[in-house]
Amino acid sequence: MTKSRVTTPFGPNSTADEVIAGVDLRGKRAIVTGSSSGIGEETARALASAGAEVTLAVRNLESGRAAAATIAESTGRELVDVAALDLSDRRSVRAFVTAWRGPLHILVNNAGIMATPEQRTAEGWEMQFATNHLGHFGLTTGLHDALGAASSARIVNVSSVGHVNGEVLFDDPNFERHRYDPWAAYSQSKTANVLFTVELARRWAAQGITANALNPGRIAGTGLIQHVDRSALPPQSFDPAGSTGVSVKDIPQGAATSVLLAASPLVEGVTGKYFEDCQEAEPYTPGIRRGVAAYALDPQKAARLWQLSADLIAAPLPG
Repeated sequence: MTKSRVTTPFGPNSTADEVIAGVDLRGKRAIVTGSSSGIGEETARALASAGAEVTLAVRNLESGRAAAATIAESTGRELVDVAALDLSDRRSVRAFVTAWRGPLHILVNNAGIMATPEQRTAEGWEMQFATNHLGHFGLTTGLHDALGAASSARIVNVSSVGHVNGEVLFDDPNFERHRYDPWAAYSQSKTANVLFTVELARRWAAQGITANALNPGRIAGTGLIQHVDRSALPPQSFDPAGSTGVSVKDIPQGAATSVLLAASPLVEGVTGKYFEDCQEAEPYTPGIRRGVAAYALDPQKAARLWQLSADLIAAPLPG
């Protein structure tokens, strides 16, 4: 029998505040990566407004402290912390994990880069795969005990509709043999976010830990598109009329699905799913820029990605 799709009363125009209205997160601890601006900051603000103790995990501490001050002032909540985290640097990820103490109820893997020029980490890893996936893999698995110590912990992985443009290149994830293409690298990393979610859900369900992925929509006013050459994109990628299904949102609307998955009782116990517009997504239909590609939910590919990722981050640190 086919399982029914998860739906909620919220939709593409719902805001983070609307989604979290009436939710009490007092006593809960949350981490939001990439939370010094954009939908990450808005996600952190919404969680703090409901009473959560929120840590902003950011590359730039000065920007993070400014965001924390703004959140504290706007919510009246003082339990907003800032910690350094560079997802492309394994030493930074390990230092963050080592410093964490106590249970963790909510982990929002929000940080990401998009369509950057070819860059590599100290290990030679392709930068988008390293930042968008491997860094979050190391962070999440490193915090496993903290998540397990919390009651019904939730992991939220921010993916993108861009995942429908390509699979993980298991034989060459770092573009060592393939010609580097910024969009192929981006779509690979966003597919990896969904596959990671599927395997997390399988491995950690027995501990009451849930994991879900999402497409936030195309968000106006964020720094994510700073490297994007729009002339190189298919026209539908930035279709303002939404005729191909693209959801164009402001920041409060863009953060709503993340906040729903992080905090709403409406999705309690839901795991291993991919959401958009505050609903579980329908299967992807070619030509329509929404939905989830079947390969991104493939359990065998999810298990393969986990093993690949574990092997990569277990390698000796570069000298």
